[in-house]
Amino acid sequence: MAKNKIIFGDTVLIDLTMDSLTASKLLVGYTAHDRGGEAITGSCTFDADTSDADATDATILSGKTAYVNANKVTGAMPNRGEVVLTIDDVNDELQIQNGYHDGSGVAKLDATEKAKIIAGNIKKDIEILGVTGTYEGAATPTSAAKTVTPYTTSKTYLPSGESTPVDYYSQVTVNAIAYTETPNTYGTTVTIGDVDPDA
Repeated sequence: MAKNKIIFGDTVLIDLTMDSLTASKLLVGYTAHDRGGEAITGSCTFDADTSDADATDATILSGKTAYVNANKVTGAMPNRGEVVLTIDDVNDELQIQNGYHDGSGVAKLDATEKAKIIAGNIKKDIEILGVTGTYEGAATPTSAAKTVTPYTTSKTYLPSGESTPVDYYSQVTVNAIAYTETPNTYGTTVTIGDVDPDA
């Protein structure tokens, strides 16, 4: 049995009974005796044992320090703080940069593009980004059939130029080129085509 108190005559030479030292309070690699006189080996590694830590400077915030495997490491991770990503094209793929983000950043649609995403701009019952369309197309277009006569000069016809304007011609009929033969004193006069009376 270990001895923890020694008295010589009326003199106390050694008294460990009041000691409070334990292995957890003694630094690793050192030995001593506890209050019972038993030998103990220290197990204290101060705050923590960093021998199995695997952090690197790239994973520690720039300007901050830490201890990894008993070595002091200074961080190199960029501090991005608040980052705002703005999407203004359907094909946008915005890169999220490496580094620390403080959580206040956002990704959002460009304000001009967002203003276009309204129900009236989207085909009825089609949903885009949470907006259901109501657009059903323009009013029923109007049309008319058209008959034209080829003249000796060119002429342009437009649906909007009709006496009652229309959106388009449903069909266009081109008359045959006028051809006439008229006897004259010495033979026959052939007339091909007419002159536009409105020209």
